[in-house]
Amino acid sequence: MLSERRLEVLRAIVQDYVGTEEPVGSKALTERHNLQVSPATVRNDMAVLEEEGYIAQPHTSAGRVPTDKGYRLFVDKLADVKPLSAAERRAIQSFLGASLDLDDVVARTVRLLAQLTRQVAVVQYPSLSRSTVRHVELLSLAPARLMLVLITDTGRVEQRMVDCPAPFGETSIADLRARLNSRIVGERFAEVPRLVADLADSFEPEERGTVSVVLSTLFETLVEEKEERLMIGGTANLTRFAQDFPLTIRPVLEALEEHVVLLKLLGEAKDPGMTVRIGHENAHEGLTSTSVVSVGYGSGGEAVAKLGVVGPTRMDYPGTMGAVRAVARYVGQILAEN
Repeated sequence: MLSERRLEVLRAIVQDYVGTEEPVGSKALTERHNLQVSPATVRNDMAVLEEEGYIAQPHTSAGRVPTDKGYRLFVDKLADVKPLSAAERRAIQSFLGASLDLDDVVARTVRLLAQLTRQVAVVQYPSLSRSTVRHVELLSLAPARLMLVLITDTGRVEQRMVDCPAPFGETSIADLRARLNSRIVGERFAEVPRLVADLADSFEPEERGTVSVVLSTLFETLVEEKEERLMIGGTANLTRFAQDFPLTIRPVLEALEEHVVLLKLLGEAKDPGMTVRIGHENAHEGLTSTSVVSVGYGSGGEAVAKLGVVGPTRMDYPGTMGAVRAVARYVGQILAEN
């Protein structure tokens, strides 16, 4: 275990390195921070921190920089999440509150996160598997062609065409719409097949074929892996941190193009807590010089998806964690209100 003083020295090194982009020396630390010990004592503490793997000497410079292990200890033990100012919170609420639909909510969230943190923002669309049915609409496009519209509690809208085996009149459409909604509105997607299993049998024999086709289309919509959609923004922000990537920024950019990689980085949506993955904790080779800060968002106290940011390990962790958490909270409020 490190002593309180050495933890304070590590905190000061992380703060100075993040702020100045320069390796930190003992003389600068004693001048900038009220450590109440001599530069010689700080040098000794830095030697111990280096030996323990929390800081490293990047080149022949006299200064030291935090390692992944040092940043991890900083995040776990030393960093207080920095709250947003009242003005920032009002701006977030106003910007997100003007959203027109779910796509607009996600697009605005990406822009907002990228601007607030000056990192790359990633937002996953709400997961269908954790959604409930708000409404099912059936519209006649032709005598034997319908449009099925599924609306979720998070505002997601899925549309499908249905080719019927026989003409299906407006009265029948209205009847099917009413019976469907009475059984499944407010229910989890996973429950829907069970709740409508005998629905076709309750219709006249000549209508059952069409009802079965509509139900099959509905089931396909419920289980499709459309939940693996996400939106990314602010990639250009990485160019400001070129010096933070050992060789080139290209592996990071290539990794960011792989949505499967990003979804794994964000983690499981059912784990709503704040997650910070630092450097080599990211399994993907192209992202071992980055950190990922993510958190779940949703309405009614349950996470339906994740959002977060990707940036260099030399990151303002308290500020980034505060921004990510605040934006997630406001997105959840918007989904609940809509």
